Amino acid sequence: MAEGTIKRLTDKGFGFIDTGTNQDMFFHMSNVEGTTFDELREGQKVTYVEGHGPKGPRAEQVTPV
Repeated sequence: MAEGTIKRLTDKGFGFIDTGTNQDMFFHMSNVEGTTFDELREGQKVTYVEGHGPKGPRAEQVTPV
């Protein structure tokens, strides 16, 4: 599993993870595990599995550390 930091959350149920590279990773609230989307906070460390969605790379199995 990769590790990153939540960079941005939206009120529409998705967010972006700072992966430590030049490309942030998109994630949807349906891919959050172990907690709810509403309990996530910007700056929080998470682990995730890189997957592929209809619009490109996305984080799956997003879990708080």
